[in-house]
Amino acid sequence: MSATKPKRVSESSTTMTEMVMPNDTNPMGNLMGGNLLRWMDIASGICAGKHCEAHVVTASVDHVSFQKPIRLGDVITLEASVTRAFRTSVEVFVEVFAHDIKGGNPRRCNHAYYTFVGLDEDGHPIPVPAVIPLNEIEQQRYDSAPRRREVRLILSGRMKPEQSIEIRSLFEGIAPK
Repeated sequence: MSATKPKRVSESSTTMTEMVMPNDTNPMGNLMGGNLLRWMDIASGICAGKHCEAHVVTASVDHVSFQKPIRLGDVITLEASVTRAFRTSVEVFVEVFAHDIKGGNPRRCNHAYYTFVGLDEDGHPIPVPAVIPLNEIEQQRYDSAPRRREVRLILSGRMKPEQSIEIRSLFEGIAPK
């Protein structure tokens, strides 16, 4: 692996497809959330591993909202892409779309940001390649990643709010009167 050679988002983008089977559902016939999270973790983990050219471990998952039900027999497509790399970690955005077997009526059902840490053969964190955003959406996700990262670090207790740079800059010049 060459951690110094940046990569385009498309070099590691990953698409995964699953069909919702009876053992994946709750008594209402909807996909159980834990099964969806597992598939999201797999798709985003493959994406992160391809980007890092190494084994990766899940470090965090941002807020997940189940926006629309996914039903028995639906086919789901998970699309994962690296948004930004930090020193030893990458942030991956994963979106979930569901549709019937004929491919009709695709609907966006879920999305989340996952963070993965690249590891060497001994399980130690390693430097990961930078990301090269090439279009407007990739650039927006790239630019907003440091803010999401600071929120994750603050919520996990690994950063004090007063140490944040990105989050504090959002509120500069805004003072209560």
